[in-house]
Amino acid sequence: MIVTKKHIDRRRFLRGVGTALALPFLDAMTPAFAGPNHGGARPIRLGFVYVPNGIIDLKGEWTPAGSGADFTFAPTMRALEPFREHLLVLTNLAQLNGRALGDGPGDHARAGATWLTGVHPKKTEGAEIHAGISADQVAARELGAVTQFASLELGLEAPGLVGNCDSGYSCAYTNTVSWRSASTPMPPEVNPRTLFERLFGDGDSTDRAARMARLREQRSILDFVLEDAAELKAGLGAKDRNKLSEYLEAVRDIERRIEKAEKQNLQMPALDRPAGVPEDFEEHARLMMDMEVAAFQTDMTRVVTLMMAREGSNRSYRQIGVPDGHHSCTHHDYDPEKIAKTTKINEYHVRMFAYLLERLKATPEGEGSLLDNSLILYGSSINDGNKHTHDKLPLVLAGGGGGKVKGGRHLVFPNETPMNNLLLSMLDKAGVKAHGFGDSTGPLEGLSEL
Repeated sequence: MIVTKKHIDRRRFLRGVGTALALPFLDAMTPAFAGPNHGGARPIRLGFVYVPNGIIDLKGEWTPAGSGADFTFAPTMRALEPFREHLLVLTNLAQLNGRALGDGPGDHARAGATWLTGVHPKKTEGAEIHAGISADQVAARELGAVTQFASLELGLEAPGLVGNCDSGYSCAYTNTVSWRSASTPMPPEVNPRTLFERLFGDGDSTDRAARMARLREQRSILDFVLEDAAELKAGLGAKDRNKLSEYLEAVRDIERRIEKAEKQNLQMPALDRPAGVPEDFEEHARLMMDMEVAAFQTDMTRVVTLMMAREGSNRSYRQIGVPDGHHSCTHHDYDPEKIAKTTKINEYHVRMFAYLLERLKATPEGEGSLLDNSLILYGSSINDGNKHTHDKLPLVLAGGGGGKVKGGRHLVFPNETPMNNLLLSMLDKAGVKAHGFGDSTGPLEGLSEL
């Protein structure tokens, strides 16, 4: 039998002078004699999107009406309606180790530290910080063996100062949700230019002078690999050629937008922000999300955390008519005006999350999309920002997990069901075996069936 299908190595890169650019997953990377599951199913990506300060749900702003498949999105989540069949809304999960447990104030620090660890953090302002390894890093230890980056930690707000950030707790607890070990927090990257150069650049330098020199050259890193891309494209089928063209154009678009953001920054007075970070929050969020999608698409990593802002953030959102600080608004003391402003911020964050889902859904992979082969958790480790409660957490799980998760449902669990049961289940469905996690009592039931 003559086999005409050309097989491309999964680790194939487009190469040029000092440049190596990863490829998306192409059909031609499946061996000629392989069946649909040769070498295992398509990889499952794990994403964790964190929003600080809780989410208003005093009058059903967040929790859907109805349960199971028969539910109606509440106002704050309406932007997620187009992705209904890809979503599970999860009610009554808790991170109980976020409570004081005798340590007094500091709920924001404990919220950030416990969301993905389930471990009560040590109250300290010094170097002796202690929490626990987070679920994303449990996954990274195993899944990172087959990817260029074990994980990516992303953020949209610069970290706080060192020392005390919340009632005697170190800023390490509020700055990140990702912990490589009990004493090693993973700081998020907030600069899209630095992230882009880490993922796609030649890695010579990322300081300001080098970036500005590169910008003046007006040269895309893709120019170095176009010859190799053209040679590769000639041997691909029509479907893979289109996929490769779309991918290269998407990377070009990211680069164009980053350069535009840097030029805008150069025209402004000196600000306390690094070059390459857009002044516009929405543009910043979309750039980081686009690169998250690109990193998943190219299998550079299978694990990403993204913080909309650090825990306890008092960022204002003037672009949606909220000049007040986010944290200040959440301490509403039932003031209708502050509640309305907090709700607007919550809705805005959800719209940003909807953009990420849109990009994942629009990226084809196999017979489905990247969203079909991902599990993306969105939510907070505080419920009511006014009372700092850590039960009934606002959580949404998006993606099909490679066919292992059935969406389109609102799942209501018994009160104070450990959120760590969900994290344990996410790890399992991504092929990462963990016997326990935090205060988990076992896998969360119901994710795969009605």
